[in-house]
This record gives sequence, C-alpha cells and structure tokens, in this order.
Amino acid sequence: MSDDLQGNTYRTVYTVKFGDIIYVLHAFQKKSKSGIKTPKQEIDLIRKRLQAAREHYKSFEARKK
Repeated sequence: MSDDLQGNTYRTVYTVKFGDIIYVLHAFQKKSKSGIKTPKQEIDLIRKRLQAAREHYKSFEARKK
C-alpha cells in the first residue's frame, strides 16, 4: 500500500501475521522519482525484522503454555 501525503509517497506494505498478532515490519518514504523497486537496504531491513518477529512470536507462544 502506498499513500500520498503533501506530495510525498509512503509505503507500508511490509506486515506479517502470526496467530492473532500483526507485526508491522517497516514503513518508509518513497524517495525515488522513477521505478517501483524497493531498495535492497530496505529489503534487508525487512528480512531482519521478519526474523525478529518470528522469534518474538515463538517466545510469546511459549510463555502462554
């Protein structure tokens, strides 16, 4: 999803759901004037946060038992 705010475009498509919990992994301002490809550094950060979300959810579920 992208949204325009005062001429700026923001992306907030990086979410994941584990069980009943939704993690927002990343939101950022799109700076490129051309192209739609997400920069590699942004993808790397999203992957790192996805792993952290998985670990958090696993520990959350373990505490519930």
